[in-house]
Amino acid sequence: MHKLASLPIAPCDFQFAYGRSQWPTAAHELIALRRLRRWVLPAEAVLHVPTLRHIEAGYATADPDVDHLLTERPSLLSVLQHPASNDLHTRLQTQLCQHLPTLDHQLVNIGAAAYRRYPLLQIWLLRNVALMAGYSIPALSTPLLATGELVQQALPRLYRTYEFIQAVSRPDALEIGGHTWRMCVQVRELHARVRAGLRPTWDTVYWGEPINQSDMIATHLQFSLLILLGYRGFGAALSDEEQAGILALWQQISTWLGVATDQVPLSTHDALRWLYAYVSTQKLDYSLGRPLAQALHDLPTQILGDHHPIAQWTETVNASITRLFVGDDIADGLGLPKPAVRHGLWAFPPLFFALEKTASTYPPLRQRLSQFAAWRQQRISDWMTQYGQTPTHVGLK
Repeated sequence: MHKLASLPIAPCDFQFAYGRSQWPTAAHELIALRRLRRWVLPAEAVLHVPTLRHIEAGYATADPDVDHLLTERPSLLSVLQHPASNDLHTRLQTQLCQHLPTLDHQLVNIGAAAYRRYPLLQIWLLRNVALMAGYSIPALSTPLLATGELVQQALPRLYRTYEFIQAVSRPDALEIGGHTWRMCVQVRELHARVRAGLRPTWDTVYWGEPINQSDMIATHLQFSLLILLGYRGFGAALSDEEQAGILALWQQISTWLGVATDQVPLSTHDALRWLYAYVSTQKLDYSLGRPLAQALHDLPTQILGDHHPIAQWTETVNASITRLFVGDDIADGLGLPKPAVRHGLWAFPPLFFALEKTASTYPPLRQRLSQFAAWRQQRISDWMTQYGQTPTHVGLK
């Protein structure tokens, strides 16, 4: 058993600039963060002060170029489709109409293939880990609640988010002007419009800018790092190259979404260090995210009926995954049930990955598993399409 070191004491020369932040104590440390400290993060990476300073600076900045563009009324896509007429348009075309100079296309293709390899695990982790973890962070829940309809439209939001996740892992995801690129442009403009609507009543002194750089990086890590860790937690044998490829893929996607390139953590270690510093210093208020979490949790019975056995079983599995990966403290705060059978989920992944290992040396089984994965992916997509609503804007928020 690894000995859990004490949390570092706040340096005398460091102060938080925003009311949303506080120096953490061991008594209030989240279960998931305690696991990171015990098993993953070296002591010097816990509450790394330069990381904390970057996070604080990120609260003060949103996406000034697109925010300013929308005061002129044109759409972002129209600016990208015509020759630049001023410096602002030139900057936006530079950001969105080319890849990062350091992008390794071969590495990204490897990461995208690993990201889409397990469609059932992907939707489990997206729904029950990435989204539920985000609902526990007040700064991420508040803009969602302010848009007004997300509690009543939990399924359309899940549909939009899942559609985006599928698009990100397509083989042609990084094609300039392609399907995924257009979705990123739509999301970036949508975020700017939401910010404009929030600003008249937004408490900038407490929260920083709405949908700011640091909160967008946290969202970036929800859909990259947390999915990656979830695969590993279920027993998927991801190589170092595959993990690096997933993060490289999302670095390009997040850059198109408006995140400053130099702020995105580029390695699993840096991403974990950043995520620990961000989450551990938030003042938590589960009452803000509870309506969103409850709406998402209750979807199966709302669709199929309160007494439908598949709906009841689905809700049991979903709540179990949240508790196993995110922790009982967050799940309790969000008002999720505590299934007695939740630890039985660990019996499923070893069987699945044993089959996968056998298939790697037995082509007929590999073909059957590929056919099953494709069928399962189509079933998930069909279900989302049947019960969700076709979105006019697709996004993470």
